[in-house]
Amino acid sequence: MLADAREVMNIRQASHYLGVSPDTLYKYVSEEMIPAFKLGNRWKFKKSVLDNWMENQSFHSEAFRPRKLGKPARALAAAD
Repeated sequence: MLADAREVMNIRQASHYLGVSPDTLYKYVSEEMIPAFKLGNRWKFKKSVLDNWMENQSFHSEAFRPRKLGKPARALAAAD
């Protein structure tokens, strides 16, 4: 439980927290898709920064996701 409360995480901890493999997380870091910093030669992740990043990712993906048409809307669209 103590490891879950840490503000700064290593690759293994951050990959577990995010639900991705360490290899995937390394890929995201190398492509600058996710916020991280180096401490010595090790990548580190701040939990609060990751939380903000996930919130922004969630907001952007929901804002641009096309809405599915319900049955009445599909019927109207097909009539056009």
